[in-house]
Amino acid sequence: MTDEPGNGPFDVIPEDAIRDGSATDAYFLRTETTLDAADRNPHVVAEVTADQFPTGEFEVLAGLKDAAHLLEGLPVDVDAMPEGRLFDGGPVLTVEGRYLEFARYETSLLGFLSHASGMATNALEARVAAPDSQVLSFGARHVHPSIAAVVERSALLAGLDGFSHVAAGELLGRSASGTMPHALVICFGEQEAAWTAFDDAAPEDVPRVALCDTYSDEKDEVIRAAETLGDDLDSVRIDTTGSRRGDFRHILREVRWELDARGFEDVDVFASGGLGPAELRELRDVADGFGVGSHVSNAEPVDFSLDIVEVDGEPAAKRGKLSGKKQAYRTRDGGHHVGLARHDGPADGEPILEPLLRDGELVREFDLDEASERALDDAAAVDFRE
Repeated sequence: MTDEPGNGPFDVIPEDAIRDGSATDAYFLRTETTLDAADRNPHVVAEVTADQFPTGEFEVLAGLKDAAHLLEGLPVDVDAMPEGRLFDGGPVLTVEGRYLEFARYETSLLGFLSHASGMATNALEARVAAPDSQVLSFGARHVHPSIAAVVERSALLAGLDGFSHVAAGELLGRSASGTMPHALVICFGEQEAAWTAFDDAAPEDVPRVALCDTYSDEKDEVIRAAETLGDDLDSVRIDTTGSRRGDFRHILREVRWELDARGFEDVDVFASGGLGPAELRELRDVADGFGVGSHVSNAEPVDFSLDIVEVDGEPAAKRGKLSGKKQAYRTRDGGHHVGLARHDGPADGEPILEPLLRDGELVREFDLDEASERALDDAAAVDFRE
C-alpha cells in the first residue's frame, strides 16, 4: 500500500509553497495568466476588511507576523494595525503596489489573518471572563498539528497565561505547561501510586498538580491526593466529564471546603473540560485557574476579504465594498472610526494603520508581550464582551 501523491506522509503544505505563492486558489493563477496576456498590471490599493463600517462587535487582530513575512521582499507597501489591536470595521491591513506583485498571495494572507484573529478573539473572551485567574490554552489537540503554534501564539497574544503544546513552546520560546492525564492514573490502576510516581519522577520546577476525578468522587480523590502528597501538593485539577458533571460549581466549592478543612488552604483548585467564557464567569470565584481548549482552538475564523479599492489612483470597488484608500482611528473614549485616508480623522483620533512594509522591507518589529498588553488595554477601553 502506498501513500497518495504528495510531499510526504502528512497532508501539510510545505513552507516553500507558501513562500512562492503556489499555496493559493487557482483563479489567482488564471488571473495572472490573463493580465499577463493583456499586458495589464495596474497600480492598486487593496484592503483587508471583515466589515465595511464599524459594528460595535470587536475582534482581535492576530496573525500579522506571518502575514508580514509572507509579503516581505515583494515590491509593495503595506500598512496595518498593530497585532493585538481590537477592531470592529474598516481595513486592518492595506497593500499598495502593482497587482501582479501580490495577487497570488491573497489566499495565504487571508488565512494567516483570519484563523489567528478568530482564535485570539475567543481567547480574549476567556481572559476577560476570568481576569484574576490563571487561564491556560489546552486546545492544540483539536487542530491539525501543523498549526498548533498558531493556536498557542494566538492564546498568548490575547493574554492567556500559558499553553500545553511542547513543540509550539519550542517554536515560540515559551515553556509548555501540564502535569498528568487520566491515562497516567489508569496505567497505574490506582490513584495514590500514580500521584506518588509523578511526584518522584517530575523535575522540581514542575508544579505538583494531582488529577482528581479518574475513578471515584472528586472530593474523595482530592482528600486522598492531599494526604498522599502533603506539603508537596500545589494544586488539584478537576476535569470531570460533562456527562457526569452535574453541578460543577457545587463540586468545586465542596473540593475547596474539604481542602481548607484539612489545613490545605494553599492548595489551588484548577478546573478544565469543555469550559468557555460563560463557565469561567460562573466559576471564577471558586477556582484558582482554568484550562480552556476548544473555545479557543475551534474558534470561527474572522471573515476577512481582500478587495481592491483604488486602481491607478482612482477610487474603485465592487458593490458592497467602499472605494478609496482608508485610515482607521481609535479615539480616547474607545471609539473605532474609519474614514478616507485623504480626509482628516476625528479631532482626538489616533491613526492605527501604521507602516508595516516599505517596498518589501519590514519596518516594524513584533513583540508578543506588547501585543498582549495592547489587546488587554483595548479590551478595557471598548468594554469587550462585558
